[in-house]
Amino acid sequence: MILSQAVFRTPRTKFAYLGLLLFIVSFAQAQQPSPTHRNIIIFVADGFRHGSVNETDTPTLYAIRTKGVNFENSYSLFPTFTTANASAIATGHRLGDTGDFSNGLYTRFRIFDTGNFDRGPGTIIPFIENDEILADLDSHMNGDYLNEATLLAVARKNGYNTAAIGKIGPTAIQDVSQINPDHERYPVPETIFVDDATALDPVTHQPSSIPLPPALVERLVKLDIPLVAPARTNGFPDKSPYDNGYAGTALKPGTLSANTFQQQWMTDVATRAVLPMFVESGKPFAMLFWSRDPDATQHNNGDSLNQLVPGINGPTCKLAIQNADRTLRQIMQWLDANPKVKENTDVFITSDHGFATISRRELDRAGTVTKSQSAQHFYNDAAGHLDTPKGFLPSGFLAIDLAWAMQTKLWDPDAPEAAGSRTPYKQVHLNVDEFFHPTDQWDHPIHGNGLLGANIYKADGSDALAIVAANGGSDLIYVPDSNPETVQRIVKTLLGFDYVSSIFVDDKYGKIPATLPLSAIDLVGSAPMPRPSIVVAFKNFYLNPGDVMLGVQVSDTSLQEGQGNHGGFGRECTWNNMAAIGPDFKSGYVDKAPVSNADITPTLARILGLNMPSNGKLQGRVIEESFAGKPDAAEPKTMPVVSDADPDHSMRTVLFMQEFSGQKYFEAACMTTSKTPEPGMCQKQ
Repeated sequence: MILSQAVFRTPRTKFAYLGLLLFIVSFAQAQQPSPTHRNIIIFVADGFRHGSVNETDTPTLYAIRTKGVNFENSYSLFPTFTTANASAIATGHRLGDTGDFSNGLYTRFRIFDTGNFDRGPGTIIPFIENDEILADLDSHMNGDYLNEATLLAVARKNGYNTAAIGKIGPTAIQDVSQINPDHERYPVPETIFVDDATALDPVTHQPSSIPLPPALVERLVKLDIPLVAPARTNGFPDKSPYDNGYAGTALKPGTLSANTFQQQWMTDVATRAVLPMFVESGKPFAMLFWSRDPDATQHNNGDSLNQLVPGINGPTCKLAIQNADRTLRQIMQWLDANPKVKENTDVFITSDHGFATISRRELDRAGTVTKSQSAQHFYNDAAGHLDTPKGFLPSGFLAIDLAWAMQTKLWDPDAPEAAGSRTPYKQVHLNVDEFFHPTDQWDHPIHGNGLLGANIYKADGSDALAIVAANGGSDLIYVPDSNPETVQRIVKTLLGFDYVSSIFVDDKYGKIPATLPLSAIDLVGSAPMPRPSIVVAFKNFYLNPGDVMLGVQVSDTSLQEGQGNHGGFGRECTWNNMAAIGPDFKSGYVDKAPVSNADITPTLARILGLNMPSNGKLQGRVIEESFAGKPDAAEPKTMPVVSDADPDHSMRTVLFMQEFSGQKYFEAACMTTSKTPEPGMCQKQ
């Protein structure tokens, strides 16, 4: 807009111009998100796939997607695991900055060697969906293992009421520095945490978990809401078909029920106690609700024992999808019942990752089965019962196959030896006869993690040749002494395994044929946590080419074929579900630009007018095109990044990604022999 100086020739025109100018400024301000006093609710449906939304099973999600913003081109961060994406949702930083590379991490120390929570030293590869483990990580990492500010922490410090409610682990991550142990116990946090572990003595109200504020305890008592989180049994006996926490065995199916009882309790705590208390305080609020379903049920479902069909598309998983939608509906109904709060509240919907049906045998839809050494044997559990039938990949197959191929011993970091033993960990016996021929029965590490080496004498595992952290659709490999020859040898070995689909190697080792650098997927940043030397993703395929709802993924897990998992680098896992609705967002808008979990905090911080301090540079973007009054955005093209070929196998790792507004969004990765792979190639496998 160009105005001539001529408009200032008379006082009248001058005042007219000033009035016009004030109108323009006020109009522009109206198009910007409100900088203060807005409320936000973040709803995370764990493991919810983009394609699971429909008008029948998920009417609430469908309505929000239709009436608000539908982020059609959405992304989980790779590795596609829960705590990894929880760290991105919490901080707005990618994993190279947060250091939360996966659910299971090598730490360089034995967890609880601090004596926190009166626990003795444990594993060096903890599974961090656990409040006490997260708190102990904080103790080792200057009070905050993420090394980045979280949205809830910054909102709290700016006068907001804050709460994180839902699944244990990712909820605490949202303001994790608040649970940094004080004298070996949890402090009383300013943010409210409610999760699976919440437990107060019904008489004394003393907590055995992260403490709740007295005002909330009093309100729960008056409302007759239990002070102890229900177990996932749904009120049935342990290991019943209706116990949502029961995963089954190689011979017995898992659960046939969604996680209804526990989730309803958490939903009631949120809508009947926490949100009303926040409103009565007169202060703005920021609340995150992390729905355990459908993830919990998809993992443990009993619809498809050792079969790929129906997999995670059966009736039990549909119940879990409906359960998550019911929880969101109750939250939205509370907003409807409080219209003044609703008109000032933005709701952001996401899921941490997608999902796939587990294969522990097949490598493609034609039924080609793995020929790996680890699958040529059967495995029993500690009680002597069949754990893994012959022909199926056992839990810890990558550690087993690496140890066998590299002709070294395997040790279990989760199985300590008796006090006074020369080695701190038990050896995993890959049974052989006197002529070094494999016998039928082998052992596997308890949780799939493994230390490779001739002998392990150090409790921190630093004398291991290599360390494998088993996680599911991808595994992390650490080389403690950073020996480049060891890394190259491991890569060569991995290329010979028929279940490997892509390999990424720490940049400090230089270019290695058939691999891409960790920086290509934003895993190199400012994180103080140990960075893996190698990240390896396992094969995925589609029962119907291109149909990500029928995605299948080889998984390093104790779960059975036909159950569900994630962590891989297929679009079935990277395509999460994202939407938004509220006064600052457009109505009926389909956003074709790429968005990821790392973009949520920058976007909501802009709405709240909060300045997010930062240590690292791998930050997400503000999703400005979703704001009311802002221009729409076009969808960018997908482009491949291709590694050099390995001379022995002619294989390359190819990464398909999009770039937008200075950010990279990772769609899928797989192996190819082509120098110029076509977009969508990985989905056609």
